[in-house]
Amino acid sequence: MNTTEMKGNWNEQKGKLKQKFAILTDDDLMLAEGKMDEMMGKIQKKIGKTKEELQTIIAGL
Repeated sequence: MNTTEMKGNWNEQKGKLKQKFAILTDDDLMLAEGKMDEMMGKIQKKIGKTKEELQTIIAGL
């Protein structure tokens, strides 16, 4: 999933991520322009997944 696809579906994906990983908060999932890598790093750290694992999870939502 590329950045454009992710931005287009972000509100839906964010809700699904919060359902799957209750530890995630709205602040963790805030997508600010140019800050996607930073946000993804925070999520990875919080749920203990690699970048590739996280991308697979998001693509499967």
